[in-house]
Amino acid sequence: MLGLGGAFAAWVPRMFGTAVWVNTDGIEWKRSKFTWPQRAYLALAEGLSVLFASRILADSTAIAEYLRRRYPGLTKVSTIAYGANIPTAIPDPSLVDEWQLKPNAYYLVVCRLEPENHVLEIVEGFEKSHCSAPLVILGDIENPNPYVQRLLENGSRRIRFVGTVYDKDRLAALRFHSRAYIHGHSVGGTNPSLLEAMSCSNLVIAHDNPFNREVLGPHGLYFITTSELSSHIDDIEAERIEVEARRIALTDRIRERYRWDHIADAYENLLKDDS
Repeated sequence: MLGLGGAFAAWVPRMFGTAVWVNTDGIEWKRSKFTWPQRAYLALAEGLSVLFASRILADSTAIAEYLRRRYPGLTKVSTIAYGANIPTAIPDPSLVDEWQLKPNAYYLVVCRLEPENHVLEIVEGFEKSHCSAPLVILGDIENPNPYVQRLLENGSRRIRFVGTVYDKDRLAALRFHSRAYIHGHSVGGTNPSLLEAMSCSNLVIAHDNPFNREVLGPHGLYFITTSELSSHIDDIEAERIEVEARRIALTDRIRERYRWDHIADAYENLLKDDS
């Protein structure tokens, strides 16, 4: 089972001797996009998954540790990360022309526009910096909720909200040709968007939490406050950061830890061990 939505029913197949694995994803009940009743249900579903599943799968060590702390006595928990593909060729730089962007001359954010992704803090930190390049933010701005409306009030030539981009080639080009990728996610495990940025050789500035540190290791730049973020941006602009070395190290980290064939092998080995 992927996610916690149906965890309450995991006991049914187990009654007939069928093993049930539940991949919990992130800490879903902490996501502010859900209403309080939804969050209460997800917290309950998380507990039920631990109670009823024959094995819990976490996509990061930090998520597995959180589950063990929250549910003492939990033993059948395994960690298998998410994966990413490394582009086989450099994306066409002309694909960013439609946004009037130049390669290596903009910063990028790709995420759901939600408080736990710290988009407002990213905008405020970028505005504090002395960087003249634009910050390009990809995320759904149709039918904006109050949080997105507040974000859009900061829109300018320097802070650009461009909506969603689903075309894989254009999205890869936007990632690959950015000066740096800013990642604000804080309640997930191994985040796909972060892996995709790393696979595109991005320098990454990430919110400082155990999930992001596990993925990026010592090769990322980290922030909690808006001042820390603006300081990193100013250091990049002043060439006080070894950008190329960090980019190479992060791409190598994808090859070593997060390639899909490695992830598939881990699932196959676990299936063999449990059979």
